[in-house]
Amino acid sequence: MTTIPAYVRNNPVQWAITLIFAVLLASFMALAPHTFLHGRIYIAYLSTIPFAGMVALAMTLVIITGEMDLSFPAVMAACGFAFSKLFAMTGSPGAGLMAAIAVGALAGGLNSLLVVGFGVPAIIATIGTQFFWRGATVLLAGGLAVNMPEIRETALHHLMVGRWFDLLPAQAVWFAMLTGLFWLILNRHVAGDHLRFCGDNPEAARMMGIPTAKVRTGVFVLMGMVTGLSGAMVCMEMASWWPTQGEGYMLLVFAAVFVGGTSVFGGTGTIYGTLMGAIIIGMIEAGIISIGLSGLWTRMVYGVVIMGAVSVHALITPSSGKQS
Repeated sequence: MTTIPAYVRNNPVQWAITLIFAVLLASFMALAPHTFLHGRIYIAYLSTIPFAGMVALAMTLVIITGEMDLSFPAVMAACGFAFSKLFAMTGSPGAGLMAAIAVGALAGGLNSLLVVGFGVPAIIATIGTQFFWRGATVLLAGGLAVNMPEIRETALHHLMVGRWFDLLPAQAVWFAMLTGLFWLILNRHVAGDHLRFCGDNPEAARMMGIPTAKVRTGVFVLMGMVTGLSGAMVCMEMASWWPTQGEGYMLLVFAAVFVGGTSVFGGTGTIYGTLMGAIIIGMIEAGIISIGLSGLWTRMVYGVVIMGAVSVHALITPSSGKQS
């Protein structure tokens, strides 16, 4: 039977990120007990964190594979627009949801074509596709928002973002299920080994018979589909779509991934770490305001937390940039 000290030694990143979360939460509880000792703040977190958190989970798989996707904020807007327009035309939120996921898959396929097919570096390719999707979406929308208050009366709204049992935000349940699914893929399926091998040493992975092109294509398409799902759920939650949708997600997603211990060099990362990273990043702004500081402190505190987390990860995994 594995002893607790041995488990800690074998999972240092998970324990480090858990400790960071515990210290941050205890600090907020001590400094703002009127907020953090009441259940309302946690219901609010369960309402807001899942949207960026789901995208961060998919981004974790992309980065473990040694790739990068900077286009997702614009893809989220494009998927949200597809959802809102199809809902407006058909009155069917289900059709809108399928359209959003399909547009996300198309965006992921375009990224994979540029990166895997043409050999364009991922960071350059996805900057280009970010401009493309944002520009195309704004043109198609004419720069105007789409309001859809009637969606609140649909069954799909209750299923995806409603309050189950008049309390639990449904998006938190979907986030939890997606977390479990991605954890199983990464840790209990051969696909997880393929992702890590591709990110750690692509040439060795090819020599081992791993279909690296299919693996890389798959993570880009999966990233797009999850982004589409999140974009549609945001539209359902807000009962509207707006041209700048997704613009605030870049910092939240990458901060969650890297605070969670995923290596920027690829080859290693944890779904649990990203989950905790998303929670940490998601709780900071409300915590800052609750303890009486100005919201202007938010980005600086983000920076401190990110620098502290990645420094701790570097100290406990001191080998060179790639770890297996």
